[in-house]
Amino acid sequence: MDVYEAVDSRRAVRAFSGEPVPRDVLERVLAAATRAPSSGNLQPWHVYVVTGEPLAELKRRATARALAGDRGDEREYPMYPAELTSPYLDRFSAAAAQRYEALGIERDDPARPVKIAALNSEAFGAPVVLFCYLDRMMGPGQWGDAGMYLQTVMLLLRAEGLHSCPQVMWTMYRETVSEMVGADAGLVLFCGISVGFEKKGVPRLRTGRAEMAETVSFIGA
Repeated sequence: MDVYEAVDSRRAVRAFSGEPVPRDVLERVLAAATRAPSSGNLQPWHVYVVTGEPLAELKRRATARALAGDRGDEREYPMYPAELTSPYLDRFSAAAAQRYEALGIERDDPARPVKIAALNSEAFGAPVVLFCYLDRMMGPGQWGDAGMYLQTVMLLLRAEGLHSCPQVMWTMYRETVSEMVGADAGLVLFCGISVGFEKKGVPRLRTGRAEMAETVSFIGA
């Protein structure tokens, strides 16, 4: 798979099969991803790879919290700006409508928040979840580095025939996650990434993207 194909085929998959992911594949991906860009070569990320019974237990605990209507732990960073305006709000709303329709959750369903949280806490059936942490001393530049690192991981997973789904949702249950993985109090949970083989027979959701001209300006060419 070339780079263009990996980029084009990468999407947030929300239905995984139960097929295990070989450890050697995960090690190969994560070893190659160390070459991701890193300003000053700080490599500020720390990743916990959780699978097997530890992941099953984490899913049980998080799902129990979700089904109980637990609003989650106090956020350590905002998922989105408090006041989104056009065109960002338009893109967000359109993608959300597509996503929940594909998951079979009606927009006006009063139980919608609980159902969404429960699906997320099950990692959509993924057999592996990568939890990415950063040291609390790090700033916006290093958070940007972590994003480039995780994109590199997700593209390499495509090269191995695997899919992924980045989930900032896990920060809602960051205390539960940290207890399970043993993360030091000096680390902040950035997000989780569910990893696995896509479940067959499930409708594939591919959200739209803005035209390049909306986000790119050529100057001097």
